Amino acid sequence: MQYKSQKIAQNFYTAAVLLFLVQVIVGIVAALQFMWPDFFFLNFNTVRTLHINALVVWLLMGMMGATYYVVPEESETELWSVPLANLQFWATVFAVGLVIIGYIVMGINPQANMQVFGTNLLNEGREYIEAPRWADVLIVISVLLFLFNCVMTVLKTKKFTAVQGVLLGGLTFLALMYLPGMFYTKSMVMDQYWWWWVVHLWVEGSWELIAAALLAFMLHKLLGTDVKVLAKWMYIEVGLVMFTGILGLGHHYYWIGTPKYWLWVGGIFSSLEPIPLLLMVWDAFRTTRETRAPVSNRLGLYLTVSHAIFNFVGAGLWGVVHTLPQVNKWTHGTQVTTAHGHLAFYGAYVLLVVAMIYVTLPSIRGVKEYNQTRGYLSFWWMTISMIFIVITITGAGMVQTYLERLFGLDYVTVKANYNLWFWIFRAIFGAGFLVGVLILVVDYFKLGKEKA
Repeated sequence: MQYKSQKIAQNFYTAAVLLFLVQVIVGIVAALQFMWPDFFFLNFNTVRTLHINALVVWLLMGMMGATYYVVPEESETELWSVPLANLQFWATVFAVGLVIIGYIVMGINPQANMQVFGTNLLNEGREYIEAPRWADVLIVISVLLFLFNCVMTVLKTKKFTAVQGVLLGGLTFLALMYLPGMFYTKSMVMDQYWWWWVVHLWVEGSWELIAAALLAFMLHKLLGTDVKVLAKWMYIEVGLVMFTGILGLGHHYYWIGTPKYWLWVGGIFSSLEPIPLLLMVWDAFRTTRETRAPVSNRLGLYLTVSHAIFNFVGAGLWGVVHTLPQVNKWTHGTQVTTAHGHLAFYGAYVLLVVAMIYVTLPSIRGVKEYNQTRGYLSFWWMTISMIFIVITITGAGMVQTYLERLFGLDYVTVKANYNLWFWIFRAIFGAGFLVGVLILVVDYFKLGKEKA
């Protein structure tokens, strides 16, 4: 660790790994509720809301922590204000805690979600961005404080680097794309139109920019690769992500009442979206192959390359398989979509944040060598379990598509009779994934505090 202020990243990492554990636990509860709806005192909708929102928040916390580590190092100066970063961290934790309590209270007593000043107090009811309006405002303030702190750090030395620029550009884009989720329109079609700006342009736009920047940083940190070469490929990857990702938004507009040209726009650009992700894989392998220096943090490199591979497989291949309109006509809203979501988030962002933790945490804790065994064990438990979860729910989606969309059977009949074993296996593999996360949490708190 070159600068003392980089230690603030550890606060964000700690919150991230603990929320990751919460997310997986409630995910298993949701999987069990597919078989036994009365399994838990909260209903499925509430548990699913907790599962998805915990995912989004812990990934954001992890990315913020990574940024607080990267920006001082790239700027070659201390963070502009550590107290401001601490304030932003605790304010975010407090706001997230209140939102979670609100979801649970509403799950127990739906009438508690009363209207205050024309907006719902506990849950706005929009999938994936259910946070109430007051929480939206607090999240925006938190992100603005975060961006202000990072920009002021850059301006201190006026040292601009490619990684720094793309990283902060992605985070600014992320903040701007949150705004369309903070207003309603009277037309359901228009409301869904803007809603997808948040959901799609986060995960297939701004987050991919952040991923490209962090991938370049980690490859340089681990392998000492030429910064100019990494920057060149990062710019190409980012350019293609923006070109394909923004217009690839069209694959969400097929069936919500928008003009038919979205079938062409969404279909063509969705099929191009795997290209920048494939370039990231090639870039990671090329860089790794060309280096001749010994790598002490082999686990960090292992996770970095794995992130690039699974980003391509989950977000790219599993995405394009069902986003062409001719296929999506049948698979839309089925478990095929769920399978893509699980593998895409795991490969593109879960492994990204975990890789950043293992690349930067040893420096933060002042150790050059650490016991890497648990890290590998955690990776394989999570990865093998996730592969089987995705295979299982892909199978469930294929059965669902065939029996519901072609044979005309109703959803409940298919779910209860034909897909039961898929749900059983999903819960079993979910428990395997939980084992991997538990090992990760233990390793996080022990890393650097025991003999290598």
